[in-house]
Amino acid sequence: MEVSSYFQFIMALLFVLALILLFAYGAKKFGLMARVTINSAKTRDKRLDIVEILPIDARRKLMLIRRDDVEHLVILGTDRDIVIERNIRLKTGENGNS
Repeated sequence: MEVSSYFQFIMALLFVLALILLFAYGAKKFGLMARVTINSAKTRDKRLDIVEILPIDARRKLMLIRRDDVEHLVILGTDRDIVIERNIRLKTGENGNS
């Protein structure tokens, strides 16, 4: 292979990567991607937060959701969603606030 074919290959690869990034940015901007921000700096001042997600099997997930200073434990499944425990109170200082 000569140098021009390597250059063509690298340029084509960069072009494809740029298209993928552009598509991902557009999908995020138009709300096509899930916005899961678990314990990020952006969500600390918000009232609603996903604390933790634990996959149980291929069809079900266990999710801990926080609203203000109250947490709720939920199982998300393909057929239905079940609230396991609600109104779990946080201990003082556990959520980063004193």
